[in-house]
Amino acid sequence: MFRFPWQKPKRRQRKYAAPYGQTRPQEPNRSPVTKRIEHTIGYLEQCLGQSDDFVIRTFHVMGDTPAVICYFTHLTDGAHKEILKSLMTIGNRQETAKLRGDKLTRQLMNDFLFASDGFTVKDREAVSEELLGGSTIVHVEGSDEICVFGTRNIEKRAIDQPETEQVIRGPREGFIEPISTNLSLIRYRLQSPDLRIKTLKLGKRTRSAVAVCYMDGITNRKLLDEVMHRLSLIDIDGILDSGYLEQLIEDNHYSPFPQVQLTERPDKAVANLLEGRVILIVDGSPMALIVPTVFTQFYQTSEDYAERFLLVSFIRLARLLALLFSLVFPSLYVAIISFNPELIPTEFAVAVAGGRAGVPFPAVVEVLIMEISMEVLREATIRLPQQVGGALSIVGVLVVGQAAVAAGFVSPITVVVIALTTIGSFATPAYNAALALRLLRFPIIIASGMFGLYGVMVGLIFIANHMLSLKSFGVPYLSPIVPGDYEGMKDSLFRAPLWWMKRRPAMLQPGDDTRLSEKRMHELEHSKHNVLDPLPVRNESGEGHEGQSASNHGNPSGDHRY
Repeated sequence: MFRFPWQKPKRRQRKYAAPYGQTRPQEPNRSPVTKRIEHTIGYLEQCLGQSDDFVIRTFHVMGDTPAVICYFTHLTDGAHKEILKSLMTIGNRQETAKLRGDKLTRQLMNDFLFASDGFTVKDREAVSEELLGGSTIVHVEGSDEICVFGTRNIEKRAIDQPETEQVIRGPREGFIEPISTNLSLIRYRLQSPDLRIKTLKLGKRTRSAVAVCYMDGITNRKLLDEVMHRLSLIDIDGILDSGYLEQLIEDNHYSPFPQVQLTERPDKAVANLLEGRVILIVDGSPMALIVPTVFTQFYQTSEDYAERFLLVSFIRLARLLALLFSLVFPSLYVAIISFNPELIPTEFAVAVAGGRAGVPFPAVVEVLIMEISMEVLREATIRLPQQVGGALSIVGVLVVGQAAVAAGFVSPITVVVIALTTIGSFATPAYNAALALRLLRFPIIIASGMFGLYGVMVGLIFIANHMLSLKSFGVPYLSPIVPGDYEGMKDSLFRAPLWWMKRRPAMLQPGDDTRLSEKRMHELEHSKHNVLDPLPVRNESGEGHEGQSASNHGNPSGDHRY
């Protein structure tokens, strides 16, 4: 529909959890609740079928009013017993017995039921959804509203240290599967009234809860609208993990590079929220999604901001070099050995030639065999139980590698090259980015075996050109390098001091771009006093000369007390 620029778009009615005792609005194209509990029981039996863990219990309220309570035994925390007890012990109170229908339901909700989370709904589809989510419902005869109580309780593992994002200095807590716990971890770290959370139900069969987290006033509204638009168009039978959501909302489905960042650290999610990004959390997945994403985020860690900038900048540069090293080192080795051996120093060339004596394969085939063997070994180590996986990695690296060299299948220098390449790939913090580089390593090796250094350069140019064409929700993938962004470059190859990064990255177009108050930082720097400096204290008290310490060490009484 056409709109003039000065006309505000019509806002859609959003879904919300009504406060205690209030009614959720009925959604369109849904059947309303009737006033007969027999109709409600028949609908639930037809919709949910006959299941042993589904309980339908009829009873009387106020002595003579029929009512029904329904719940799944394996999804509730036992609060349904307290609800049933509260309703059945009211008795036939004369002063309220005349209330019937909706008035009686309101009276029960507001005066008699002991439940912290309760509301009413008017459509039957919402009732079945709440039941499958672990809620308990109560329907009183004569009322077209059904009471819903949040009684969900699912066994979950304890909050533990993240497995894929280890740090030396930083928090030790990570996301787990229940979405409520993950949202509480974010709320705990970001106690701001500007934090907004919108919950959607995705998946025709699974009806998985997806939480969209953003900062009101910081996150660009166009970015939020685009995220909600893409989520609203998803029509799939089930969302079992955040990876399903990642594949459906990313821009380029055929690129090996991830355009959505994964994290299982609440502190990292909060840091990205403060920059203006959007966090997506799927119920049942311990991984949160961060959008939009640029390539520089994949070699940064949460620890980079907890340590001093000089040390972190050096470590980050080493991490980036290891990333590039793991991509091009095997192809450079193949190109130099096969096409340009004159680039190798004489002594080293003699050692390489001696090691390759008797190897029946050319360098490119030899490297490909070792790379494939290393990938198979890595996959086998991941899939095996933890107790056996460590032993397999040691046996595979030492025994199989040494046996291959002794049998003459590969040369010792090839084993060293592949080992260094694998170690370099382990230095990449993001697993999905390291997986993309491992995949791209093979075509570059083949190109180097066919065309030498020209093949390596052409392969790198193709990769760079592809990365330049990528975008994540409209943000160029190589930002802030291309296009250049001065504020973003302060946290790309190197990490600038925190007091230099006064603005949020301009590529995100935040509503509030001020991150640090320049005036208050200036006052902090000029208000520091060396209050415990011993030299001014001695000069003021007249004890000792400049550069000398007093004999009584600042104790005027002269006694030596410890």
